[in-house]
Amino acid sequence: MPAEPDLLTALRAGDPAALAALFEARADQLYRLALSLLRDPAEAEDVVQETFLKALTRLEQFEGRARLDTWLYRVAYNASLDRLRRRVPEPLPEDEPEAEGGPLPQVIVEWSLTPENRLLDAEARAMLETAIQALPATLRPVFLLRDIEGLSGEETAEALGLNAGVVKVRLHRARLALRERLSAYFGERLAQTGA
Repeated sequence: MPAEPDLLTALRAGDPAALAALFEARADQLYRLALSLLRDPAEAEDVVQETFLKALTRLEQFEGRARLDTWLYRVAYNASLDRLRRRVPEPLPEDEPEAEGGPLPQVIVEWSLTPENRLLDAEARAMLETAIQALPATLRPVFLLRDIEGLSGEETAEALGLNAGVVKVRLHRARLALRERLSAYFGERLAQTGA
């Protein structure tokens, strides 16, 4: 993919190759973000299409204060929230940090020393994916953008419209929740391997 200034120039000039390069580079990440919120593959695909359509039609509004990737994440996140709002029964993610002192893990097993080949097998990946999807809607997008997609704390905050402190709190809680949920599974695996 070309450097961002070159890519922006090409996109603004209507270059279809630039759009194809941007789509190829970012569609999967935007899809994962939308899917983590909506939990519906068809709706997540619609959000990706909507995101690129908005990006093309509103590219003049992009001021360049953030990276283009961050702006696309923000557009996809807002489009996902709009769809969630239309689904009346599901609560929307809150913009305020949760009350301090939430539940802490009851069982903590040290599983970081599990051999990498074990961790990366299909069963472990499925367990991890299930645990991520089980995170509350307020924690899931923060974890996904920060730990899976590798955005910085500031980029994640900007993409989700939160302040950096809220991102830190939610990321910490997401990691604790995942650790608690996965500790029993990886504890059993360690016991089976005799580690």
